[in-house]
This record gives sequence, structure tokens and C-alpha cells, in this order.
Amino acid sequence: MRQYNAGGQSLSVPELLEIIGRLHERLGLDTVRLTGGEPLLYTGLAELIRGIRAIGIPRIKLTTNGFLLERVALSLKEAGMQSINVSLDAIDEGVFIRMSRRHSVQRIVRGIDAALEAGLAVKINTVVMKGINDGEILPLLEFAFARGIRIRFLEVMAMGHLYHQPGLYLLPQEEILKVIGARYVLQPLDRLASATARYWVTDGGHSFGIIANESEPFCRDCDRLRLDSGGNIYGCLSSNQPIALDRGESGELWEIKLRQALGQKQALRFTGSDLSMLRIGG
Repeated sequence: MRQYNAGGQSLSVPELLEIIGRLHERLGLDTVRLTGGEPLLYTGLAELIRGIRAIGIPRIKLTTNGFLLERVALSLKEAGMQSINVSLDAIDEGVFIRMSRRHSVQRIVRGIDAALEAGLAVKINTVVMKGINDGEILPLLEFAFARGIRIRFLEVMAMGHLYHQPGLYLLPQEEILKVIGARYVLQPLDRLASATARYWVTDGGHSFGIIANESEPFCRDCDRLRLDSGGNIYGCLSSNQPIALDRGESGELWEIKLRQALGQKQALRFTGSDLSMLRIGG
């Protein structure tokens, strides 16, 4: 899967579609994920989705903070969106405010319900931070189970201001499983090739995932590339060295640059970066 970062508006929708189309010709993309920043703020989003669909890329997904989702869920579906990941780090309002610095977790809940009603496949992404929202693991799990949707718990990453202190808020996979295992009988599922998450199924038939970037790195078979809104590609979140794709350049030069981006990937484990996730996308 390759990802496109719709966090900024440096290039127009036609310019972005030209780059995505050329990448698809060379890479045979099976998925484009629109991320951010916050992609629902991108004014040309519906046009971009329709354009990606017209290029022939079979799967279009999106990651959002959910604040605008309630009012745009149906239009996303109509434009060709198939699946969304909603970032939700707490269901308790006080913890939610502490994690997001915003009010009204119920606004996110309404957005999730609107997306389900529109026919979108929904997953929840929860970054677990020790001492801050680790008490929300079970409430969020049960919130997802009640709606029949999958939730993935993410180990905090060594990015941005946490680059030099990655263990400060890290709650490792083992501890997350211990919390969930105290209430449910768990059966692990095999990890799919190139997947970021490993999944477990409960004795009640519900499933959840953990993206254990620190405890169980998945760098060895990562196949993702990120394209930002300015036309730069990144081969790895741990790289803050963008590689510019000029639409006027030859296919041969693009081939060289794509190989450079792939060369940014880590051999064994994620090393981190001071690059903000708001800039490069999740």
C-alpha cells in the first residue's frame, strides 16, 4: 500500500493526480490512503477521490481525526471512498481533551456512526500513552465491539518532540495485551505480509489489532511510500529527507528517485525522526 498526504495544498488536484497516475503506471498501486494533517480540510478532496478512482487504483482509504466526519461521510462514500480510519484516543471527555486538546468526543462518535450509516468501512486508531490514556483501552475496545468495528492500538512512536525520549510514554504491546487479556480470552491471528498491525480475536468473536512499532517492528517487509501535497516522496516515517518528484522529469529519473525513497527504509526496526506526524502523515 502507498499513501498520499493531503495535509497541504501546494499542488492543485490535477497536478497531484498527474503524479499519482505516473506512480501507478510504475508501481501498480493497489491502495491510496489520504492522510494528513487532516484530509477533511482539503477543499478538493472529493475531486481528488474521484480522480484517483478514475486512474484505476482499486482501493481508496482515508485517515481522519473525525471532527468533520459527520457532515461529509455520505459525500465521501459517493465520491468513491471505501474505508476510513478514525483517530480516537479516548472515550472519556476529560482524557480526550488531554490527548487531543479539543472538546467534544461525542462529535467524533457521531462522525463514526454517520460513516457506518453511509456504508463506509471504519477502523479506530488509538495511540496508547502510558499514564495518560492507558485507562481507556477497555472502554474503547468495548465501544468498537458494540459497533462491530475493528480497533487498533498503536505504541507511541519516536517522532517529533518524542524523538529523543521514545520510552517516556511507551506502553508496550505486552502490557496492552495484559489489560485486554484480564477481561477476554485471546487468540492471536497470523500477521499478513506487509501489515502494520497484528490481530487477536476474543472468545466472543471480536477482533482488535496492535501496531507494535517498538515491540514488534514490521520494517522488514514494509511496502509503503508517502507522497506529500508538494510532490515529495518519503520511503519511511523515520526519514525527514524528502525526494522531490518533478512532473517534467523523465521516467528514468523518477525510477532513480523511487529507488532512493525505497532506500530510506529501515532494515530491522524503526529509528525515529524529529519530523512531525502532522507534516508527513500517519
